[in-house]
This record gives sequence, structure tokens and C-alpha cells, in this order.
Amino acid sequence: MTRPSDSLSYYRASANPHAEHPRLEGEHVADVCVVGAGFTGLSAALELAERGFDVAVVEAETVGWGASGRNGGQICTGFSTGLSKLEAQVGKEDARKCWALAEEAKTLMRRRIERYKIDCDVKWGYIHVAPKRGDVGYLKEMQDEYEALDYGDTELLSKEQLEENLGSTLYQGGLRDAGAGHLHPLNYCLGLADAAVSHGARIFEHSKATHVETGANPEVRTEHGVVRAKFVVVAGNAYLGKLIPKLYSKIMPVGSFILATEPLGENRARSLIRSDDAICDTNFVVDYFRLSGDHRLLFGGRCSYSTIEPKDLGGFMRPRMLKVFPQLDDVSLDYCWGGYIGITMNRIPDMGRLTNTVYYAHGFSGQGVLLTGMYGKLIAEAIAGQAERFDLLSRFKHTSFPGGPIRTPMLVLAMLYHRMLDMVG
Repeated sequence: MTRPSDSLSYYRASANPHAEHPRLEGEHVADVCVVGAGFTGLSAALELAERGFDVAVVEAETVGWGASGRNGGQICTGFSTGLSKLEAQVGKEDARKCWALAEEAKTLMRRRIERYKIDCDVKWGYIHVAPKRGDVGYLKEMQDEYEALDYGDTELLSKEQLEENLGSTLYQGGLRDAGAGHLHPLNYCLGLADAAVSHGARIFEHSKATHVETGANPEVRTEHGVVRAKFVVVAGNAYLGKLIPKLYSKIMPVGSFILATEPLGENRARSLIRSDDAICDTNFVVDYFRLSGDHRLLFGGRCSYSTIEPKDLGGFMRPRMLKVFPQLDDVSLDYCWGGYIGITMNRIPDMGRLTNTVYYAHGFSGQGVLLTGMYGKLIAEAIAGQAERFDLLSRFKHTSFPGGPIRTPMLVLAMLYHRMLDMVG
């Protein structure tokens, strides 16, 4: 897997002032060692530190360097599979409990932002848009499923209603979700790190884990040091690589790319998305976009299963933006960057125990901005001795991606097939 673009992202350029953390050197002891300083790892670290545990976090790069600091910043409702695939594995009653946990994740996010005064430009409001007439029925099915779950925060929008809000004629209709939204993901991640440190957690940056001992006496080794702990939380997700062989085949890193325009000014920006909602289409290969706090358009999509990043990201992404908003032809791009999300075969996040002392969660399949917080919290609950909710979400069965060493070419072919379907209107 090639490294994602290290070119400056808009999020890095607009990051809040934040602490730099030392490299791990020498021997350290902790109650829990967390591998990965992204949303999942920091959520677990914060929850554990709040409960009085001694926590050490080791991060290969810097806080939020991976998907947590690169993503589209979209706060999505529920699971990307919908309810039916959850029910197929755990039954109707427990699937509803899983849904309730996803909703609780919104409350958890709101509470953490408010309690720790995290300045991350959070906004509420989200619209699913249908590029094809046939997808309008899918939006109605989505709304029906939400209403069956007593979730009443949605409104179907006709093409005309959608165009009153969105400065594009591309879409055939929409479903607005008032309970979802968007934020500055890196600043949220940095805020979680500060919160964890305020409760005594130690974070070590530039400290890539090179070995994880998963037995009765777990430890995490880096090039320059070691943390010996009672428990380990593995939260590397798409950036974990082959560190844990048992986890490697369970998820696939998928590239996604984002551009940020120059500042448009408030009036021009709001002419694109008057409600300041996050937008995502219903294609298999999705486009997603929103406005930043300083009135730029952030436009993402064009996912890649090859893990090879285009040389000219701006040239790669700009035509997609102009297809939606041709009126931006005169606008320059200030930032373009890429990164990886982790997906599972069934698009349900994978969480569990490798041993009695080592926990993991990964493969959030596009829903990671929100679900990671709850999954990290549930790992912390389990370590603290309250495993009922953890055990519920760890019941889902996950198969390995087929193909072994040729799985990436196979998935590239599959992606080409789905792109062709997206083009059929």
C-alpha cells in the first residue's frame, strides 16, 4: 500500500493550535496501551482516562494523521448497510439496539464537544441526493426504515425543493436528515487528544508500533521503546497494515480524495448549499461535499481500490466538482489531498478481542466520523468490566477479502463494474 498524499490538506492548514507529543523512548508501563491516535483510539483513551486508567497512546505519525484527520467530515446516521443486514446476523431486537447505539454516538459527540469546548465547526443537517430517477425510491425506502425506528428527523425533497436549497440541477430529489451533519474532523480529533491528556493519558507521536504481544502479558514495541500494559487497544484501521496478521485480511483500505476551493465568500458559498448541510449522493462510488467554516467548497469522492493515488489530484477531482457545480469553472483550488478509509466485506464495522487482553475495532466503511466514538467507548467499557454492549457489536461475523495477494486487482475490477452502473441513469 502506498502512502497517501503528504501534501498539505485544508484541515492541516486550518488546524487549531495543538500540543506536540514526544516520541516513545525506553520502557513504559500503563494499564492500557492504545495503538493509533485517531477517533477510535482517542475515544477509548479518553473514556478510560476519565475512569482513572493509566493510558498510553502510540501513534506512527501525529494525532489525526490517518483517516480521522483526512476524511470528509460527514456525520452520518446509522450504519452504511442499513438495518436489514444487521437483522440478518443478530435478529430484529438486537439490530435495533445497534441502531440505538449509533444514535447514542451522536449524543456522545455532542457532549464531548460541549464539555471539552472543542472548536470544530460542527453543523447539523445532511442531505442524501439522488443522481438518477430510480434512486428517488431508494430515498423513500430509507425514510420508511428510519420512521419504523421512530427516527423522525427526515424530510423528502422533490427535485424542485432540492434546487431551492442546492445550486445544482444534477439531482432528481433528496432526503434531508436533520440529525446528521458535518464538522472539521482534524480539529475534533485534536480536541479529543487534548481531552484525554487533561485526564492523564500520555500520547507518543512518531512512534510506529512494530510488534504487538497479544498474550497474557501484552506489550507494544516501537523502534525506540516499549509499553507494557494489562490491555492493548488496536485502533490503526486502514493504516494498520500487516502489524496484526489476523486483522489484515478483514478490511480493505480504500482511497478517497478531497479538494478545497479558494474562499468563495459567504454569499457565493451559500448559493451552492443554502442550508449549509452536508451532501452525499446515492451512487456506489459517491460524491460528497459541504461548505467549510471559511466559506470554501470541500468536495470529495472518486474512491480507489488500487491504493495508488493520482499524480494530479486537482485534475482528477475538478471535473467531478464541475459536473455538480459548473458555475465554479472560474474558481481555483487551494488544497487537494487523499487518504484511506477501512471497509469490511459486509460494510459493518468489525470489533472484537484478539485475546482476553487485546481489543480492536476497524472497518467503519464510511461511517467512521460518528461510529468510532461509540466503538472506542464500548472497548473502554469492556476493559472496565462492562462488556454487554461491546459483546453486542462484536457478534457480527466478518469474512476475509478474497483473492489473497491479488485481492486489490479483483476489487479494482469490481469498482469499474459499479462505476458503469452509476453512469446508467
